[in-house]
Amino acid sequence: MTNRRARPASRPPEGTPAAPELANRARASLSDAVRLARWAERTLGTADGSRPAPAGALPAPDVERASGELSLTHGQVQAGWDRARLAGLVEVHGGSARPGWRLRAWDRDDTAVLRGWVALFDAWSLVHPAPADIAPELVAEVVEAMPQVLSLLQLSAGPVTVPALLDLLGQRVAELREERCEVPYRPDPDPVRPAPGPPAPAGASAPAAVALAVPEAPAPSGDAAAGTDTGPEGRSMARLLRWALGGLAAVDAVALGPAQASLTPLGSWAVWVKLEQICVAAQSPAGNIEQSAAAMLHGCARLTPGPARAEYRAWLAARPVGHAVGELLQAARGEDALLRGLAFEALRVVGAPAEPEVRAAAREAALRPYALLWLAEHDGADPEDAQDVLTAEEQTWLWVDTAAAIADHGEAELLARHLDSAVRTTVPRLLEEVRAVGHPRTVQVLVALAAAHPDPALAKAVRRAAFQVHTGGV
Repeated sequence: MTNRRARPASRPPEGTPAAPELANRARASLSDAVRLARWAERTLGTADGSRPAPAGALPAPDVERASGELSLTHGQVQAGWDRARLAGLVEVHGGSARPGWRLRAWDRDDTAVLRGWVALFDAWSLVHPAPADIAPELVAEVVEAMPQVLSLLQLSAGPVTVPALLDLLGQRVAELREERCEVPYRPDPDPVRPAPGPPAPAGASAPAAVALAVPEAPAPSGDAAAGTDTGPEGRSMARLLRWALGGLAAVDAVALGPAQASLTPLGSWAVWVKLEQICVAAQSPAGNIEQSAAAMLHGCARLTPGPARAEYRAWLAARPVGHAVGELLQAARGEDALLRGLAFEALRVVGAPAEPEVRAAAREAALRPYALLWLAEHDGADPEDAQDVLTAEEQTWLWVDTAAAIADHGEAELLARHLDSAVRTTVPRLLEEVRAVGHPRTVQVLVALAAAHPDPALAKAVRRAAFQVHTGGV
């Protein structure tokens, strides 16, 4: 079978509900998870830290208490807690959990709701464990092949029989093996140990080792589910298709019927979004999609703001958002000041999902000015007024860091203008504050400024300041 990639339309499929209706469907899907997250914040003290909520499954006494107070079964409590973590309603920090930004925005921000549901959709293979007696290699192949199955459901715009889905799944697994030049899987005739669960799919927001207690969803039944291959692998493939459809049904992406399946409105919208992201990634103007964050940012350094934002969007669309944010912040922590500024420009394209990590980055001295400006603009401040959130020392640090970026990558004329545009009243006062702020690039910046500035007297004063910083003099 030829590997055909579906091309999304320029808008969601006809009949797809509008965003507010989809958000309300997502709210309904995650209602128990939201109730559990708010109950934990109120009851377990996650807001004030008096008793942090556990990072993993809720202890039995808490399950019992939540069950009584929320009128949920024990299974519903455990499932709701797991879904809250997967959807980002609860965020794990160290060994404890605390309310996530999505929980704060749940009632007022449809985008936050839909992003939370998509995070759960991305983690469908964690919703309930795969059959333990099937080798993890085959489980991983089925997980990797399921996007093709979902694309078929999307293109069909209606129920598809299980035999047709099983046929496509088998062909797609065969294609993946052929691409990797691998021999077909043959099960061990005498297994000695159960297989672990599947690896997390790209974009999953919880580790694969988490034991999730989601009740098993109904799966298609009937002889057709066995497929045409009645050998050991055929039977294993049929069982894994049932497991995969059950996991997708458990996150409300798929509706199951007698030996057939179809996408729900939420599932149809999610598949369309994923296909659109693939197309966006394929339209990278500068060709940096497969590069690391640092290499991508270097590639954007000479672009004007519009094309640079397009490149950031394409790079981000090709990666799970949490991984992308982490990689951008890691690039910002390096010695290249230019990458620091560009990384936070890319994080502006990410928007709200980056807020927790950016807020944490504000505790790092080198990133603090950038992070505070990002947070101020994220909260609605005008970019021109955002500087007011910085102390005088933080503004000076940012000025030196920007000068370091210009010195490394810019032109002498631009560096001279950077000195002339300083907000301080006099150059001596600016130099005094630059010396006091303790930026690690202070000496190099001052030397470069002295070499670039056309005013001999001013250049001499800057060189003197550089010498004093270098020697530790007054």
